[in-house]
Amino acid sequence: MLKNLTTSQVGGPAQRLVRATTEAELITAIAGADAAGQSMLLIGGGSNLVISDAGFPGTAIQIATRGVRVEEQTEDTALLRVAAGENWDATVEYSLVESLSGLEALSGIPGCAGATPVQNVGAYGADISQTLEWARLYDRNTGEQLTMDNAQLDFGYRDSLIKRTSANGSPRYVVLEAGFRLRRTESSAPIRYAELAKRLGVGAGDSAPAALVRQSVLELRGSKAMVYDQNDPDSHSTGSFFTNPIVPAAALTRLPENAPNYPVTEAGLVKLSAAWLIDQAGFSKGFGLQGTAGYALAGGRAALSTKHTLAITNRGGASAEDLLTIARAVREGVHERFGITLVNEPLLIGLAL
Repeated sequence: MLKNLTTSQVGGPAQRLVRATTEAELITAIAGADAAGQSMLLIGGGSNLVISDAGFPGTAIQIATRGVRVEEQTEDTALLRVAAGENWDATVEYSLVESLSGLEALSGIPGCAGATPVQNVGAYGADISQTLEWARLYDRNTGEQLTMDNAQLDFGYRDSLIKRTSANGSPRYVVLEAGFRLRRTESSAPIRYAELAKRLGVGAGDSAPAALVRQSVLELRGSKAMVYDQNDPDSHSTGSFFTNPIVPAAALTRLPENAPNYPVTEAGLVKLSAAWLIDQAGFSKGFGLQGTAGYALAGGRAALSTKHTLAITNRGGASAEDLLTIARAVREGVHERFGITLVNEPLLIGLAL
């Protein structure tokens, strides 16, 4: 059952499941599925997937490739090369052991390294685009390997060329390996997130010991159940289910004056806090549990986390439809209250919100 490979613990069986431990096995499995005309689903850490209870009618490939090393060292920087199947948080930890700075604010994010360029994964003011130098890819259209640099990957907010050329979890370009250009220092990258800076006792834009930043990020994520723990149902989720909306600045006129909003690079746009919108629309932490207005939706099997309104959690025995029932209620409630439509961050496989 594919639910055993996902952090939300939902998903039926695959028609065929392959575990690829080497690049050769991965490419062979992909090429074989394509040659047979089968649908294909790639699974790394399973932290960004909600898979249908009916399962997947094709080949599911679990990426379990390994390899991480430091090379191309200069006086100030080094390149960290990481295989797609490497655990992401272990990769961050390894970079700090090697006295390399730049990934520390991305500590605790579940999943594998190969998924990080796809979503331009980010947290606490940092994202992959700030350090990724290149990604080595397998192009399913041509059957060839190629390398795309940072500019070619065309990163956006939780977005990239790889994501935009994917369909229902099936990408044209499959990440085989990623290269991160990191600084050779034990000081962190500038702290851009106010909550993290306050916790560290530094000003926004200042640095701190990178190891301390990692520890603080893990503590913050843990307090919100955003670090996966088999024994904590609040962490049995995809993390943030909705992205923070980026909307025209004029939309602020429809929101209360205290609505959090943040500048973005695109002129005339601002980023809102999805968590704030959800809470203000009447969906508090634990919505869906017994004793809350949402209990009737999924019988308590699925609910918003009791620690963070952005996470939709499997409380035990939930189906994919249970999770989506909660998600739909939240999305519709926010739209009704504020006229803003939230967009899901995880991939929905065989499902529609």
